[in-house]
Amino acid sequence: MDELLPQDNFERRSMVLIISTAETFLVKGLTAKLTEIGVDVSYSTTKIKSIKEYAEKADYYVLYMDESVKELADVLVFLNDICTEKEKKMILIGTRIEYEAVMTNMIEKNVLEWFERPLDMNVFIQRMQDYLDAAAIEARKKVILIVDDDVTYMRLIADWLKDIYRIGMANSGAQAIAWLAKNQADLILLDYEMPVTTGPQILAMLKCEASTSQIPVMFLTGKGDRESIMKVLTLHPADYLLKTIDRKTLRMKLEKYFLSKRIK
Repeated sequence: MDELLPQDNFERRSMVLIISTAETFLVKGLTAKLTEIGVDVSYSTTKIKSIKEYAEKADYYVLYMDESVKELADVLVFLNDICTEKEKKMILIGTRIEYEAVMTNMIEKNVLEWFERPLDMNVFIQRMQDYLDAAAIEARKKVILIVDDDVTYMRLIADWLKDIYRIGMANSGAQAIAWLAKNQADLILLDYEMPVTTGPQILAMLKCEASTSQIPVMFLTGKGDRESIMKVLTLHPADYLLKTIDRKTLRMKLEKYFLSKRIK
């Protein structure tokens, strides 16, 4: 269990990569209109080598299709693979025949939307603005990493919080460290009693690394007796939460915690 979330910790302009066989008048028009709404736009031909130059940085790929799309199976497979691997999305512009040809090499979940040609530029730009606004709201959410060897419980907590926060999950200390090597968290919910590497051991490891030493940690514990609680508190976590906590109380505690951080 190691679910990675792509994330940015600063505001940046979104980038769109427009891909087509030629940089036509309409393609240049798309570039101009997207630039007007604050988007960085790059252009690539339908050559894999060219696409690779921009694929990593782009947030969305816009494929402007034409009749040659039937001959681009290798390019479409490449785009499909990179969308799956990097969690990117394709936006398609073209006729129904061209769309159907593309979808023989593309899985549906990687296609955000298809716009039929002739293209209504105003509709396209408005839809892009909607997607960018939604992505910006998502990027501003606090990020919480849940670490628990009980996958069922971990997924329950994630389900309770996913509409408010961006969630990462790891079911061991090693996976938590690997997650944090690629992502940043605003808070870690850490199971106190874990096999192999316990919660306190994981916390100690986090405190030893400059990149993770300042991340607040709340322990999740199944023990509510005084002795157990005092033992947890000696490690100076941001808080401790009993695993019997209900959805409403958990959300309220986290909201109160992040509010107090903002006030400070």
